[in-house]
Amino acid sequence: MELVTGVMGSLLPKLGELLKDEYDLQRGTRKKIKSLSRELESVHAVLRKVAAVPLDQLDELVKLWARDVRELSYDMEDIVDMFLVRFNDDHESDDPWVLRRLRKKMSKLFKKAKDRREIAGAIQSPVSIDPRLQALYKRSTELTGVDGPMDKIINMLSPRDDIHLSDKKKIISIVGFGGLGKTTLAKAVYDKLKPDFDCGAFVPNPDMKKVLRDILIDLDKQKYKHSIIMKLNERQLIDEIKDLVEKKRCIVIIDDIWDKKLWELIRCALQDSNYGSRVVVTTRISEVATHVGCYVYKMEPLSHDDSEKLLYATIANAEGKCLARPSAVACEKILNKCDGVPLSIITIARLLANKPEEDWSEVYNSIGFGHGGNSVVENTRTILSFSYYDLPSHLKACFLYLNIFSEDVVIEKNLLIWKWIAEGFVHDEEAAGVGLFELGEGQWRQYQGHQSKARYGEGYVYGCRVHDMMLDLICSLSKEENFVTLVDSHEQVELPPSNARRLALQSINIKEQNRIQLANMGMEQVRSFLANRCAGISLESSHFRVLRVLALEYCKDNVIFWHFRGLYHLRYLGLVNAGITELPKEVGDLIFLQTLDLRETFILELPESVGLLTQLLCLYVDHGTRIPADLIGNLTSLQELCIRPADNNNFNDMRQFVKALGRLRELRVLQTQIDVLDDSMEKDLLESIENLHKIRYLEILGTSWGMNITWTRIGFISTRHLKRLCLECIEFSRLPFFKRKC
Repeated sequence: MELVTGVMGSLLPKLGELLKDEYDLQRGTRKKIKSLSRELESVHAVLRKVAAVPLDQLDELVKLWARDVRELSYDMEDIVDMFLVRFNDDHESDDPWVLRRLRKKMSKLFKKAKDRREIAGAIQSPVSIDPRLQALYKRSTELTGVDGPMDKIINMLSPRDDIHLSDKKKIISIVGFGGLGKTTLAKAVYDKLKPDFDCGAFVPNPDMKKVLRDILIDLDKQKYKHSIIMKLNERQLIDEIKDLVEKKRCIVIIDDIWDKKLWELIRCALQDSNYGSRVVVTTRISEVATHVGCYVYKMEPLSHDDSEKLLYATIANAEGKCLARPSAVACEKILNKCDGVPLSIITIARLLANKPEEDWSEVYNSIGFGHGGNSVVENTRTILSFSYYDLPSHLKACFLYLNIFSEDVVIEKNLLIWKWIAEGFVHDEEAAGVGLFELGEGQWRQYQGHQSKARYGEGYVYGCRVHDMMLDLICSLSKEENFVTLVDSHEQVELPPSNARRLALQSINIKEQNRIQLANMGMEQVRSFLANRCAGISLESSHFRVLRVLALEYCKDNVIFWHFRGLYHLRYLGLVNAGITELPKEVGDLIFLQTLDLRETFILELPESVGLLTQLLCLYVDHGTRIPADLIGNLTSLQELCIRPADNNNFNDMRQFVKALGRLRELRVLQTQIDVLDDSMEKDLLESIENLHKIRYLEILGTSWGMNITWTRIGFISTRHLKRLCLECIEFSRLPFFKRKC
């Protein structure tokens, strides 16, 4: 339950920032902040312990305490940010009013932490029945689609044609997100191969000692049936396993490995098993799968045909009788919802089995994890939620942030990462020398390996789509923790709660009465405001005191921000197809703005004040927007630039733009259009490109205007990071020589 930590992870470094000499705090204030920081570190440790426990297994007192801490951490970070903004804006080294509020809020948490310190010791490791164990006893009708993957894995485990490999131990991993049937597949492989081995062990849902004990018991039940095995420590258990498997041909299945360290422990125990033994590991985590061994089998969702077979078979077997074939329309809706995930198909099929077909639409519309009362649904939620609780702590907030997106939408990778950064989910202190985007990209890869289906561009991943059932889980968890408040077309449009931290509106038309209320209500705590395909939104910037992310995309008839006064915390501004024709010059006051997305707008010209955004990291500009000639060169922090200047035929402006590109030495992504008008512009362009030592994706469209300009440079300085290169604006007479530059 990582959400209970609130923003503690980002708050602690900011308190450290306040202690720097440049802020010139009074001695008493510095002492109190140091003391509180030490106390908060202890509280954070307790919260991480709470975060490891599923929500439904926590004591109510612990939940209440954790939520209090979470809300206070938000308030404290807001106040710290307010101080930092005021210092950077007005250069006032010590604002007594702000610091008084800061100390007051901190004192509340200080007292609560001391009063409730004993709660940490009261949190026990809960004992519950793992619903995944049901996969070990599946009926044959629930094994649809297993034969093909099983044959592939058995083939991977075979020594092939090399007789020298027959005595070598072989290890493969099966990777995929929760609900795909990894346990079912592994058990089918185990049952098929076990008769060919001297002994075997299938160990589900392991922890460090349990996995070692279960291996011993499964390999030799007679020897280890006595309770003495429970008294052995990890080292003794490893030694017992090594002795047992030393001269035996064994097959061992370890189900649901979630940690590299755990695998290393298991590997030590099995390292002497070289008599043709086979080890199969299942995991949700791609990094763990590749760490385990060089043979990785990636689970895929069922095909449409297999999904349909599983649906019908499960419905028929629920009551032990074959029902009349349901309508194709009803089944197609269900199969689209399940998206080939076996667990989802079986869950929904069991819900439908006892219902007449005319009631199926009601069942379908109620599918989700917001309501309890059904053991099948609860078991499914539990299994899918393992994918959430197994996430590293820094990924849980990133995962739940996906609740801002609607079903079936393809989520753009880069812009999602910039939103994470704007929200503070990515911390640069986590890895010295690694940029924020690179850290965020690493988190994306970890997340994408857990939960989603990737979408590919021309040789690279540009986005993903979250499975519908997983999105239902995200929505449920997010609602429980007040992480994202979602209002969509399926709900009656109501005002959000006053304590909403993130507000996402999807495909709604706000009526006049609610429009007035939304415009006038206080949104002092809202950190992200996102509206997609909405109409009738009226907003006033003065109501958003701590807003970090503002995204209005594909919205109509909006009265949006005509000035940006007071939005000092804003890091992300997205106005894609928001129907605006002018960007207020006050945009230059957003001194902490990191991302500005103006695609598909009708803005005729960027205001020159955009050049004041020295912390801007990502800029997307519509192809019809004019760019002041000296603007781009001032944005030296830019890492991502997608722009097609409207003045492509103006020689002086275009040449100045080409030269300005060379000053953007932090660029990783550049997509633009340049018509090379003469050989001097070609030379300027090549010199600018040579300065981009961090570039990864370089795409410059355009023409040479038929002047037969050819490649004359001796060399082309590239970067070891370059992944994509497209230079339509230069005519190559031969393949350029690429020199590597670190």
